Amino acid sequence: MSAAPGLPMTVPAPGLPARVRIHEVGARDGLQNEQGVVPTEVKAEFVRRLADAGLTTVEATSFVHPKWVPQLADAERLFPLVRDLPVALPVLVPNERGLDRALALDATRVAVFASATESFARANLNRTVDGALAMFEPVVARAKAAEVHVRGYLSMCFGDPWEGAVPLPQVVRVCRALLDMGCDELSLGDTIGVATPGHVTALLDALGEAGVPVGALGVHFHDTYGQALANTLAALRHGVTTVDASAGGLGGCPYAKSATGNLATEDLVWMLSGLGIDTGVDLGRLVATSAWMADRLGRPSPSRTVRALSHKEQ
Repeated sequence: MSAAPGLPMTVPAPGLPARVRIHEVGARDGLQNEQGVVPTEVKAEFVRRLADAGLTTVEATSFVHPKWVPQLADAERLFPLVRDLPVALPVLVPNERGLDRALALDATRVAVFASATESFARANLNRTVDGALAMFEPVVARAKAAEVHVRGYLSMCFGDPWEGAVPLPQVVRVCRALLDMGCDELSLGDTIGVATPGHVTALLDALGEAGVPVGALGVHFHDTYGQALANTLAALRHGVTTVDASAGGLGGCPYAKSATGNLATEDLVWMLSGLGIDTGVDLGRLVATSAWMADRLGRPSPSRTVRALSHKEQ
């Protein structure tokens, strides 16, 4: 057992992975929910600082129509500023037009975003669940033909603000469809933060029974009810090794008003460090990065770890 300055004591627990890949979403999912538009140069510096902190996957931006997400309307200007960083830089693409824009800038990783529920599919994509899947099929096929890695986001895996609890078979069906069309990995989203550890385990069990390999799964928890870390630990115990998180706890969802911030990357790293799980992330640099961005946004970081460690430095 050991404890470095600014880190928890390391006490490993049985049955957990040795390493976890953090899929950092702060620069995209975090900033898309801001009321104002963050300058392109600030976004680029944010991505660079996240990479410098040791994050190996930093989701850079989204090639959606500017009308729908004006905060990310600068994707064509931003991506060339960060494209040469030595990290994976996934970008969201909602349709073939979005894919065209991403491929024109030499993006090598893209993501599509589906819904497990009809209500959210209509709110977010103006389509039925099956209509959205049909829209993604040519996007995924073309991306794979171009040797581009494809992630499939699935929102509302645990609960929906209009429909309530989401039946497990409903989630499994859409996951299977995304994998069958060629997605390399899936991110299971608790968009409104209502999941609890038992629910997480039950869904992962159901996906395993349907032949979905745990190695193809990541988890994306929101902390609406303070359950994000507990849910992450349940997923790790099930063999999941990819966890989505947002630096400083930034973000939410513009189409689900009950969706509060994402799991803060710093809070995740603190827990994983205490468990002896390697992430490659320098927590001090990450905290400094989130504090820097919080200053740019004009408000304190919602991350408990950022607040705790920043307070110690004062």
